[in-house]
Amino acid sequence: MSFKFPLATSSWGKEEIDAMQRVITSGMFTMGANVQAFERDFAQYVGSQHCVMVNSGSSANLLMVAALFYTKNPKLKLQRGDEVIVPAVSWSTTYYPLYQYGLKIKFVDIDLHTLNYDLDQLEQSVTDKTRAIMAVNLLGNPNNFGRIQQIIGKRNIVLMEDNCESMGATFQGKQAGTFGVMGSFSSFFSHHISTMEGGLIVTDDEELYHILLSLRAHGWTRNLPKHNLVCGEKSDDPFEESWRFVLPGYNVRPIELEGALGVEQVKRLPTMVEERRKNGKLLQATLGKHPDIIIQREIGESSWFGFSLVIRPGSQLTRKALVVKLNELGFECRPIVAGNFAKNEVVKYFDSEVHGTLKNAEHIDQNGLFVGNHHCPIPEAFAALAKL
Repeated sequence: MSFKFPLATSSWGKEEIDAMQRVITSGMFTMGANVQAFERDFAQYVGSQHCVMVNSGSSANLLMVAALFYTKNPKLKLQRGDEVIVPAVSWSTTYYPLYQYGLKIKFVDIDLHTLNYDLDQLEQSVTDKTRAIMAVNLLGNPNNFGRIQQIIGKRNIVLMEDNCESMGATFQGKQAGTFGVMGSFSSFFSHHISTMEGGLIVTDDEELYHILLSLRAHGWTRNLPKHNLVCGEKSDDPFEESWRFVLPGYNVRPIELEGALGVEQVKRLPTMVEERRKNGKLLQATLGKHPDIIIQREIGESSWFGFSLVIRPGSQLTRKALVVKLNELGFECRPIVAGNFAKNEVVKYFDSEVHGTLKNAEHIDQNGLFVGNHHCPIPEAFAALAKL
């Protein structure tokens, strides 16, 4: 089915096509100089010391969790059985790395209006057993990191960010994805920038950066600096270092085509985020006082990944009827991320528990959806939404 207002559209222009052609002409497709350039440029954009590109945002989450098992820093180091708090609404690969590394997952409800943590529930869920909090910035909306840092206080709790949906969002002038010890991003087609597939991890911690470099490519030393915080000092003989494995890593490397695309896309990113914010203002003006629909309440400055539409509790409107109406108006729509993830069958494999109840996550699961936002003006979309 073809939609007048799809969830996503291409953000590529001639520059991206030319960049790919240069890579094709070079004959060098494996991870190299273009990936390094994109990492440098993206780190500069978000204001982080270090950036590691991988093949997806899901892999970024995997390496982010894994790195905390191999750090020598006792304040950051996790071990199997440690408790990690997560919001009940997010994508599957927010949770899977936590399960895969044997962590205890505690689901906490979300706020019906912001779609991020219910901060009172988060505060109540923290115990002496809590070792980490995964903050997920949903649909472009950053969390209230001031409040989260107050909740953590002086406790030895590691803050991580899944920022795969919120590239370019800011809270109090600081980029989302840079509040935790590490933050993950996605550059999949439908996200703020597109490198086809792709993900990134940013951090200011040099040891974690070195661990990520090794984990990304087989756990070997080849991509590490001569003097590094994983194996100490490398041999000057590249042959000796060819197959030296120091960590149980993966192969989640990106390719040069993706790096070259990223270099061009990050140049466009400030403008694309600004256009998304302009569209967000129009959404607020169009549906901010709708009698049956709640739109997402902005925290800080959202980068407006998409536009959530949640049926108000007590309304007679049904989601099925809302989907039909939106489709008739030309909108492609989807559930809000994965809804209440704690109800999924896969959770039977997790070591997990639910803090309190997940009434808002369940309401979102049954009564929420989102439509697309874009990096360009879409006045016709708001004229259509005004008919709801």
